Amino acid sequence: MRQPFHDQLDAIFDDLASICSQVEVAVAQATEALLESDASIAEEVISKDDAIDRARERVEDSAFALLSLQAPVAGDLRVVVAALRMVSDLERMGDLSVHVAKIARLRMPNSAVPEPVRPTICRMAEVAEDMVGRTAEIIRTRDVDAADLLRSDDDEMDKLRRSTFAEMLSNDWAFGIEAAVDLALLGRYYERIADHAVSVAKRVIFVVTGENPV
Repeated sequence: MRQPFHDQLDAIFDDLASICSQVEVAVAQATEALLESDASIAEEVISKDDAIDRARERVEDSAFALLSLQAPVAGDLRVVVAALRMVSDLERMGDLSVHVAKIARLRMPNSAVPEPVRPTICRMAEVAEDMVGRTAEIIRTRDVDAADLLRSDDDEMDKLRRSTFAEMLSNDWAFGIEAAVDLALLGRYYERIADHAVSVAKRVIFVVTGENPV
């Protein structure tokens, strides 16, 4: 009797994984716009954010329908509530990609990233994109071990973030306040994308095990 309910839950998780894949593309394109000073790609990232927002609304509608029509309890309720929180994280990741694209657009035709800090920003972007891609797979498979590994890999992003501050505050910084502000914001955006990926992974662990990871 509960099979249709669980089928609907599985469909919600399929939608979450699909949104996460959209976010992965947004992160990659926003980074390309940033590093290549490409206005058309920046605009594409910004315009596609509406699709992520609409997808979030569909997931929320489906989850609220399950809550109202099926009155889930215990483990089933845990899954629905977790899905609602996960989709919020995913939407925010999309928003952060838009923020990166907007910084890229603001500084065009120049680059928002001074040459000496390009390697750091490139690596932050690589880590963020990789974490988002792995998060999509974690949602699809509900793999607790993969979710745990993703949480530990967030340490590299934190170190890169600290590195950006060291570069900005160095006596060798010769690019002015505007570039420093851009770098601070970009570092924050990529770090927060990673943080939200970890948050989603932790919610998957909660769905599977019923325990909140520390």
